[in-house]
Amino acid sequence: MPNTTKTPSPGSDIQFPEVKMHLVRPTDPVTAVVVRNDVCTSRKAAGFVRHIDVDVSGTPLAGEFRAGQSFGVLPPGVDDAGKPHKVRLYSIAAPTSGENGDNNILSTTVKRMIDEHWDDHRLFLGVASNYLCDCQPGDEIMVSGPNGKRFLIPADVDTHDYIFIATGTGIAPFRGMLLDLLQSQTRSRIALIMGSPYATDLLYHDFFTDLALKHDNFSYITALSRQPQEDGLAPMYVQQRIPSDRETLLPLLTSGRSLIYICGIAGMELGIFQELARLLKGDDALGQYLQCEAPILEQVDSWTRRMIHRELKPTRKVFMEVY
Repeated sequence: MPNTTKTPSPGSDIQFPEVKMHLVRPTDPVTAVVVRNDVCTSRKAAGFVRHIDVDVSGTPLAGEFRAGQSFGVLPPGVDDAGKPHKVRLYSIAAPTSGENGDNNILSTTVKRMIDEHWDDHRLFLGVASNYLCDCQPGDEIMVSGPNGKRFLIPADVDTHDYIFIATGTGIAPFRGMLLDLLQSQTRSRIALIMGSPYATDLLYHDFFTDLALKHDNFSYITALSRQPQEDGLAPMYVQQRIPSDRETLLPLLTSGRSLIYICGIAGMELGIFQELARLLKGDDALGQYLQCEAPILEQVDSWTRRMIHRELKPTRKVFMEVY
């Protein structure tokens, strides 16, 4: 018989912490209390994004959520069919110990959804996002969760280095993960690439800038797609920071220790893979993150998103949550 043993994917031996899931089902939610609701962009930003803290003390979620997981929110009211609104999931932006270190307060990052229907051009308002953004401290909300078991940092954080790449509210899980890492006093190298259209749209910008000043193992890199960068470079997307900041990122990518986390708008992952292929072409390090046949590697410019997981296979050292 032919040998059918598969070569393990790089990163297949990573050990993750045990997590609990679905302690509270959407069919039987519990009551939590909003304790903070603040704008987390510049007041000149084009959109409205808020950081919201939720107290889950006294519920099964207390002490049982972890950075990288999500929780559910059940907005009040009914949909157009007269049925109760379904649960919406939101990434947890708090560290595993909670916002106050007492395991009781989780947080999330919410963007108001204000748009119009493409067919009749009538105003469309996001149900859960606007509900949460309107909440005031002291308001009660119905929640469920936690959800998710793989978009996590490993149990042994010191074994790896970390590259986080985010756009928009995709920054939420990385805020919590980053706080977990830095609070552990790890000496692992950490890089965060945060993308937005304009500097005014950068989420938690002052917070991350301050962390980078306090921790020499943390690099905070921004990518502005509709205005020049602070360093004078032309407008660029997050993936273009990979070659432009190669001095910072190349040592991480070629170390053998690094994990890549991607969270944000669907489609960003393709550009990231293309830039990794260009930067690491001819280097064995590329195979740590992306596996593909040599002929495909010669046609990077023609890659499409449909090829991901088929011809382009991210390894287990790459973690993605795109939407």
